Amino acid sequence: MKKIIVTLLACWAAFQVVAAEKTGWETDLAKAQAQAKKENKLVLLDFTGSDWCGWCIKLDHETFSKPEWAAYAKKNLVLVEVDFPRSKELSDAVKKQNEALQKKYKVEGFPTIVVIDANGKTVWTKEGYLGGGPKAMIDEIEKSKKKA
Repeated sequence: MKKIIVTLLACWAAFQVVAAEKTGWETDLAKAQAQAKKENKLVLLDFTGSDWCGWCIKLDHETFSKPEWAAYAKKNLVLVEVDFPRSKELSDAVKKQNEALQKKYKVEGFPTIVVIDANGKTVWTKEGYLGGGPKAMIDEIEKSKKKA
């Protein structure tokens, strides 16, 4: 019984860390780019339909909610959620920004990941779901950083 309680507490603590990281996603690109410049990081834009897109939800569950991803992102990225929800309300300013970003980066489907430098230059783009969890996403970003 003691082992079960300890395991449950450990899982709860890990969930709290992951949940805290997920809430760390920006919605304001200008703010994210300023932070990226200051901290010498890249900006990852996650174009998502967070409350309706099955592949987006799967990507979030299998990659973005994992501790390995959270640790990598904290050190290397400023995360921006560019959301197009169906039932969740966004402010008019965020809706307008998201639509402009969708046009700028020619996003036609969800999920789409766009990694840019602090000045807005595209480093890597991935349309559609990328399987393989955090390692696959991290490997792709790192390969692209070396090419840039």
